Amino acid sequence: MTQPSPLPDLRAEDFDFALPEALIAQSPARPRDAARMLVAAPGGTQDAGVSDLPGWLRPGDVMVVNDTRVIPARLRARRGEARVEIMLNRAETGGIWHALVRGAKKLRPGDILSIEGAPELAPRVVERQEGGAALIDFGPDQGLLAAALEKAGEIPLPPYIARPGGPRPEDREDYQPIFARQPGAVAAPTASLHFTPALLEALAARGVGQVSLTLHVGAGTFLPIRADNPREHRLHSEWGEISPGAAAAINAARAKGGRIVAIGTTALRLLESAVDEKGIVHPFRGLTDIFLLPGHRFHSADVLLTNFHLPKSSLFMLVSAFSGTARMREAYAHAIAAGYRFYSYGDASLLFREDPAP
Repeated sequence: MTQPSPLPDLRAEDFDFALPEALIAQSPARPRDAARMLVAAPGGTQDAGVSDLPGWLRPGDVMVVNDTRVIPARLRARRGEARVEIMLNRAETGGIWHALVRGAKKLRPGDILSIEGAPELAPRVVERQEGGAALIDFGPDQGLLAAALEKAGEIPLPPYIARPGGPRPEDREDYQPIFARQPGAVAAPTASLHFTPALLEALAARGVGQVSLTLHVGAGTFLPIRADNPREHRLHSEWGEISPGAAAAINAARAKGGRIVAIGTTALRLLESAVDEKGIVHPFRGLTDIFLLPGHRFHSADVLLTNFHLPKSSLFMLVSAFSGTARMREAYAHAIAAGYRFYSYGDASLLFREDPAP
């Protein structure tokens, strides 16, 4: 019986790199598909544009997109005179939300909070957890909460997008993917931000299919790894769903020789949560905290479209696992030297899987 290969030794510092601050994008390309795209294939790197994507895909390939919708999840609140900032992270049951709270040490179970701009809400602190997290009960009326978020919540832009006065009005549209259907994300699946109706028409004309899944991206996805050994890091759980119809469409495309193209790391993470060792994607509904590190053998996607990620982040480790650490170091060095724009509002990379398909 074949023994599995030992997992490679990993150190967080091996995934560090220096990025000039000027390359951190503060606004998206306009139109969205005018962004640049670095193609990192086995034969080397090549400069292209997002609008060139149809030419890099083949008829019969299928794109798997994340249809989660970003909610205005950042709320400012008070406990008496103390001020806290609440970032909704994941809906639990019965109106309870897992949240990341700036100033969480000020909270105690049973505290009633007042929400600035939404006095009709009176959420109760249920439990304070490690790492600045808390369970907060907003009550069973999720319609009331949704309306209050639209009125008082802010789009939760990442901290590296400088908005001293808060998000701009255009950020509500800029930070929302074209595929957005299911409310629940507190961070955008940023690879999807590059798509336009014209690009989707060109992909369809090329014979590239499209299948949707849902992964409600949580606030912890983009955090840097603080442990020296990345294997000691744990991701926050995120809720996802792959319907039976979506799983069947993905498997049918693969059976016909088409490639599975994950649009974003969130789509890839959910696919890998639901696939078996034979490459069959199964229906999925529930939580996943899958952490994809070098040494992981992928069984779902063949191609990945993604943005450029933070140093020492779980996402940079994921792309290194997918395309190979050496190839990603080379690609990122090229991107920095060539002036590609990084992070959520930045440019894209098209990556091909290092190991062969199952």
